[in-house]
This record gives sequence, structure tokens and C-alpha cells, in this order.
Amino acid sequence: MAENEKDMQTNGQATDSENENSMPEENMSNNSGESELEKKEQEISELRDKYLRLQAEFDNYRKRTAKEKMELLQTAGKEVIVSLLDVLDDSDRAIKQLENTTDVEAVKDGVKLVFNKLKNTLQAKGLKPMESIDTPFDPDLHDAITEIPAPTPEQSGKVVDVLQPGYYLNDKLIRHAKVIVGK
Repeated sequence: MAENEKDMQTNGQATDSENENSMPEENMSNNSGESELEKKEQEISELRDKYLRLQAEFDNYRKRTAKEKMELLQTAGKEVIVSLLDVLDDSDRAIKQLENTTDVEAVKDGVKLVFNKLKNTLQAKGLKPMESIDTPFDPDLHDAITEIPAPTPEQSGKVVDVLQPGYYLNDKLIRHAKVIVGK
């Protein structure tokens, strides 16, 4: 029995020492598991930071482009306005001349010059009048104010008269012509 007790003690000791030896292995595996978890948490934190920075960068880009667009819209007409200032100056001079002159022909010539300058300035900026008389009525281009009996059978369904001309700006319709259509 003594041998059995010694074996038990030895087995117990061996078991205890095996347990002690196995504990550090478990601790080591726990440490490596914890370090992997820490690495994953750090990686998640880095990805979250990158995502937040990217989102903030995109938001800044969106705000900047919206601001640039607003500035462009506000200053888009500047060139046209600057070119029309000369016509405005000529109009002011014409009004002053109207007050002091009695020569109607000179006034007519002055008004015609100012009108032609305005027309030429607008055409230089891309404005083009629409030719409507004797063309077929097109609801995409014309607003029919009324219909009248056509003076000739050929003018039936065509524009007979223009009350307000239509205009194109750089070949894009900006105002429909108000017309009278023959029926």
C-alpha cells in the first residue's frame, strides 16, 4: 500500500506539475487571444477614423462646390452687364439731348444709334431673334395668342403676325414668340 500511496502522491505531484505547466500555456493562449482582440479593436478604430475623415472631406468638398456654384451664378451675368453699361451711358446722353434739342431728325438718329448699339451688344453675347412670320406654328417655339382666318390658303396653320418676338441665347430658346396663327 505504501507503494500505492507513493504512486498516488507522485501521480498527484505529476498532475499538479502538469497543471502548473499547462496553466502558462492557457495563459499564453489567452494573452495571444487578447492581443489579437486588441489588434482587431485597433484596426476597427483606425478604419472608423479613416471613414470619419473621408466623410468630413467629402462634406467639405460638397460645401466648397456649392459655394463655387453660387458664386458662379452670381457673377455669370457680370460680363453682359458690363457690356450694357456703354448702352446705358449712351441712353443717358440721348435723354439729355432730348431736353435741349428741337431737331426731331437728330433725336431719331440718336435713338436709332443707341438701339443698334444695344442690339449689336446683345447679339455679340449670343442673343438671336427668332424668325416666326410665315413659318408653321410650333408649340415648342410659339405661344398662340389667337387664331384668325388666314388671308391666303397657304398661310393656314402658319404664323401670320408676331406680337412679341422670341429669342435664342446660344441656340437655346430663352423666350417663346407670342404669335397670331392663321386657321
